[in-house]
Amino acid sequence: MKTIAFFNNKGGVGKTSLVYHLAWMFRELEHNVLAMDLDPQSNLTSAFLDEPELELLWPQGEHPETILGTIDPLIQSMGDIKPLKAKQIAERLYLVPGDLGLSLFEDRLSEAWSKCLDDNPANAGDGFRVMTAFHRVVRAAGEAQHADIALIDVGPNVGAMNRAALVAADYVVIPLGADLFSLQGLRNLGPTLRSWRGGWNKRKDGKVPSNLAMPGGGMKPIGYVLLNPSVRSNRPVKAYRKWADKIPAVYAEEVLGCAPPPGSVEADPSQLAMVKHFKSLMPMAQDARKPMFLLKPADGAIGGHAAAVQACYEQFKGLAQRILDETV
Repeated sequence: MKTIAFFNNKGGVGKTSLVYHLAWMFRELEHNVLAMDLDPQSNLTSAFLDEPELELLWPQGEHPETILGTIDPLIQSMGDIKPLKAKQIAERLYLVPGDLGLSLFEDRLSEAWSKCLDDNPANAGDGFRVMTAFHRVVRAAGEAQHADIALIDVGPNVGAMNRAALVAADYVVIPLGADLFSLQGLRNLGPTLRSWRGGWNKRKDGKVPSNLAMPGGGMKPIGYVLLNPSVRSNRPVKAYRKWADKIPAVYAEEVLGCAPPPGSVEADPSQLAMVKHFKSLMPMAQDARKPMFLLKPADGAIGGHAAAVQACYEQFKGLAQRILDETV
């Protein structure tokens, strides 16, 4: 199973919508897909489930069917992860639901990072059980549903929660906007990924419990997706170009640690796709509770909207295929 995290420490670029639509598109391409919501805001979960389903998922008291429920024994220092059955969204599409209480895990994860290096095997073992919790949950859920792709949505920060989520990821896709804030986030993200990767490689050679499934912690960056550009003939218009054309050099230098490529953002081999906003389709998709590219005439997608649905389908299909090509 390929495990892909979508990560940027600049929020508001459309990351969760990207994960949601890619999960559906990989399903369209006949893959068994597991989506995992590790953002405490739980926006991916609310995209997949309607309000009555969320009320059942998040009752007052314990939440046994969410990621919080399965890791609660670790938060309480009273055991290990509990079994969790992923929620079926559609044929070949499953969700590990998020939880607003997931932020309670942050302190344990921060402590565990240091404990993995402890000379005391008991302390180190506790650290590794906590640090590998997300990895073990996604692997168990993926195996149970025969998933071949897992998509992990994380919050917009570089804290302990996301470090543990990225440790569980084989690959990383970076969603970006064409603006100053996304560029600054990219400059922060590159050194952070290298630090986390190196730190995990150092730790996994330590006193690991013999029966514990360990993630490789590869978190290999496979490229970025430029979201919501204002485009004309597949090129960002002038208002965006100032920032868009800075992305290839910053990505190469800060994330890949290599010389910047020549040419514009359209020619950058690290750009996986340039995905339009499709503003007219989003309200329909939200009402119909389906991805924009699966809207039908009965949902209101007629005339120009029908053409936009097809264009949206082709964009996400191309992006999904590019991600598959980069993760061979």
